[in-house]
Amino acid sequence: MFELKKVVSSLLMPLPAMLILGFLGLILIMFTARRKLGSLIILVSLCGTFLISFQPLSSRLLMPLERQYSAFLPINETIDYVMVLGGGHVVDDQVPPTSELSRASLMRLSEGIRILRMYPGAKLILSGYAGGTDVSHARVMAKVALALGVSKPDIILLETAKDTWEEARQAAAFVQSKKLVLVTSASHMKRAMNEFESAGLSPYPAPTNFLAQKEIDQAWQKYTPQSRYLEQTERYWHETMGQIWQGLRDWVANEGNQEFLPVVSELEQPQVSDKVTVEDLEAELAPEEPVPSQ
Repeated sequence: MFELKKVVSSLLMPLPAMLILGFLGLILIMFTARRKLGSLIILVSLCGTFLISFQPLSSRLLMPLERQYSAFLPINETIDYVMVLGGGHVVDDQVPPTSELSRASLMRLSEGIRILRMYPGAKLILSGYAGGTDVSHARVMAKVALALGVSKPDIILLETAKDTWEEARQAAAFVQSKKLVLVTSASHMKRAMNEFESAGLSPYPAPTNFLAQKEIDQAWQKYTPQSRYLEQTERYWHETMGQIWQGLRDWVANEGNQEFLPVVSELEQPQVSDKVTVEDLEAELAPEEPVPSQ
């Protein structure tokens, strides 16, 4: 189900949808007599590709979503945990650890470390599964956190969560009633807060990785299609689809499928490492030694 959701959502993203539409128009032109219709479809595809990469449109779509929560400022309360949600990585020994994380993950981790240093005694929770690699996303973030000076005993790993729903349930089983700051991308903050609140937590939001800006004065920056503006449109559409899915899922659960959302108290303790050591990371990441032939 998780894989199917990812495949369908990927095909419905703006750029793949425009490309599919363009190829459909090309097929009509090449293999049928409906050339005018095919030409019209290709024109729609090209205009759509321009618009989704156009800053006045992309920023107008994304900015209201990103600015629902303001940046985290120090509060006069004790914080027990700072949780950083996963956002993608690669495993490549030829690049520095910071380059193994996606841009979103690196910005989330940096913000989490910034907040962690405001509250001595707080622990840093890092979440994320392997995502097709041999190393979990949480462990890759831990390697970077250690390199940036975070104390080894202050890192906790949740290594099996595949999406925000699972991250929220695992966090609820671990954090329980203690104070939590939740760090994720600004565009993802609303959906993440909904998931954590439905899991029984009331975290303090700490959005980061803001993409949309309105103060762009240079005409060549504002009115020419660019990949960064395409990314903004994709982030908006990704989160919009996620919120629609979230609403449908919760509606189905409220209609009587009570097993769809498990009770937090019934969850097993998530896979957690109380401490992350350099030896742990080296043992996890080191290649296996060849077995000597007899």
